[in-house]
Amino acid sequence: MNQNQLQTPIDYLKGVGPNRAGLLRTELGIHTYQDLLNFFPNRYLDKTRFYKIKDLERNNSEVQVVGKIVHLKTVDQKRGKRLVADFIDDTGKMELVWFRGHKWIRENLKLNTPYVIFGKTNWFSGLFSMPHPEMELVEEYKKNLRTAMQPVYPSTEKLTKSGITNRAVNKMMQQLFLETGAKFYDTLPESIKEELKLIPKAEAMFNVHFPKSQELLAKAQFRLKFEELFYIQLQLLMKNMLRKNKIKGFPFDQVGEYFQEFYENHLPFDLTNAQKRVIKEIRQDLGSSAQMNRLLQGDVGSGKTIVALMTALLAFDNDFQACLMAPTEILAIQHYNGIKELTADLDINIRLLTGSSKTSERREIHAALESGELDLLIGTHALLEDKVKFKNLGLAIIDEQHRFGVAQRAKLWRKNTLPPHILVMTATPIPRTLAMSLYGDLDISVIDELPPGRKSIKTVHRYDSNRLKVFRFIKDEVKKGRQVYVVYPLIQESEKMDYKDLMDGYESIVREFPMPDFQISIVHGQMKPADKDYEMNRFVKGETQIMVATTVIEVGVNVPNASVMIIESAERFGLSQLHQLRGRVGRGAEQSYCILMTGHKLSADSKTRLETMVSTNDGFEIAEVDLKLRGPGDIMGTQQSGVLNLKIADIVKDNDILKLARSYALQVLKEDPDLAHEKNKVIRYTYGQLAKHKNIWNYIS
Repeated sequence: MNQNQLQTPIDYLKGVGPNRAGLLRTELGIHTYQDLLNFFPNRYLDKTRFYKIKDLERNNSEVQVVGKIVHLKTVDQKRGKRLVADFIDDTGKMELVWFRGHKWIRENLKLNTPYVIFGKTNWFSGLFSMPHPEMELVEEYKKNLRTAMQPVYPSTEKLTKSGITNRAVNKMMQQLFLETGAKFYDTLPESIKEELKLIPKAEAMFNVHFPKSQELLAKAQFRLKFEELFYIQLQLLMKNMLRKNKIKGFPFDQVGEYFQEFYENHLPFDLTNAQKRVIKEIRQDLGSSAQMNRLLQGDVGSGKTIVALMTALLAFDNDFQACLMAPTEILAIQHYNGIKELTADLDINIRLLTGSSKTSERREIHAALESGELDLLIGTHALLEDKVKFKNLGLAIIDEQHRFGVAQRAKLWRKNTLPPHILVMTATPIPRTLAMSLYGDLDISVIDELPPGRKSIKTVHRYDSNRLKVFRFIKDEVKKGRQVYVVYPLIQESEKMDYKDLMDGYESIVREFPMPDFQISIVHGQMKPADKDYEMNRFVKGETQIMVATTVIEVGVNVPNASVMIIESAERFGLSQLHQLRGRVGRGAEQSYCILMTGHKLSADSKTRLETMVSTNDGFEIAEVDLKLRGPGDIMGTQQSGVLNLKIADIVKDNDILKLARSYALQVLKEDPDLAHEKNKVIRYTYGQLAKHKNIWNYIS
């Protein structure tokens, strides 16, 4: 069909007109015929099956039953009355209930005449009932033309109020298929369609809007989901290939003295197999002439810093400088101290640059950087200032990437003639499915095992009523010389209330753990940064045994002696936050504990979160559950959720289709990177249209 016809403004579709068109635009983002075509139902009412009353399930789903009304009565209730009908078939009895419109319904109902009824069932004291059923006499039902599976489209209150009901959308869709002749050009090559037994595009489009059966609907959805994910993956993989071919990097072909000396004589422990695998992947990147752009994922404590340091040593071996950028001063200082200690016996010049570095110190650092005598600069955003100039920056390591925007990364690039190799580290496990779509253009390495000797943290859930037992447990741990965190939630909207909760909690802890036997630190958002640092440092040095804090401590503080993490009102935290907080303990050789405190009233999602925390320490498993509970947009924050503005696929539920689509996209690009082959003509055309109209679905029809 003519591709341009689909770009017709929606106003011109028969039965729409300017008023409706305005609403479709503002409420649903439907501007053209194309947009309406790609407006997919989010569920279907299955009217293909008739249930017998005895076979009804207590699952609150919508069902269709054939039977007759044998008795009607009006029942008084607190407010007004309800009308109740006894409805029977040859297997049993149920009730039909109306709360309004009694008079009209009573006049129009026929007793002892076969009806088809449709609606949601409720189970109440041994009987099924159906409130306000849709009803049709069996003889009328047989005369009417209908599709057995009825699509239900997403809607808004405003649309329903303005008369754009589900039925109205369905009518528009029928009109659209009439006007376009239901012919849509195919966007996938024959070879892929044959291998995967995909139905043609036009057939898929028809059956997703007007399904003839469950089976055809499933085929249509599979075809459209595969196509959507295939083009998203193709786009990401092409970006990645383009970068590797176009953007040259510095080849680090020497594995020299720094790396060997450290590996053979100064490694404080044996590397885990996961660390060895990741270092090998990084070395392959650095040895090629392309620029490395790698995401390193690993749970808290999995040993990412050692991998980063060994990558930096490869840079020094090839006469390049490196920098490591962290999101907060505390983290930067921690990296600095850790790396200083690890490389004490190596001849490496390392400096720290943060917002609080003195001017005289800055001058020294700037000079040493430009002359090339400074090997590694560790710091915060301060590294991005224009004054910071490297002699030859070969590697930039970025910790906790999601806190830095793309623009900030680009600033690092511009400090050189050629862009440095980039290694991005994160302790926020991103589910593999999501990583494939968000960071599809980065290569991903995962450290998925903890160093030997680490005991896994024991996590328990306790209700507020067990608080005294929990206090006794804290006392026992402190007597053994351990330290304890007590964390309160901080939710901006109710800062006053949070502050009150924190202060109440702090007071009850001070009463329970009096001085001089116990020393307590407190850290919260309303304190001056200098006071926060002072309190933090007292805890780090072991001068206080209990740290009461809001979530400001979640990133990066390393206190190996802290063995207990108590999270108050744990139901108010998200899963990834709970997991991050738990990772603050378990850093020493002792057994560590995480205690999740809550009240008795918990929502279903809160229960799932708490059960997940108690049952596993695996960050990826936790991230998968989190993704199912919250959806992709929330996890990555708003700035990246746009990437996943999917029309029909669901990144969580369609995980398998995503993997399949990625493997096919890879295969196509391996054989034909420029999409020049005759058999890939369709892909080249569709991809070209996508590139032209940024909205990925705009041209897939």
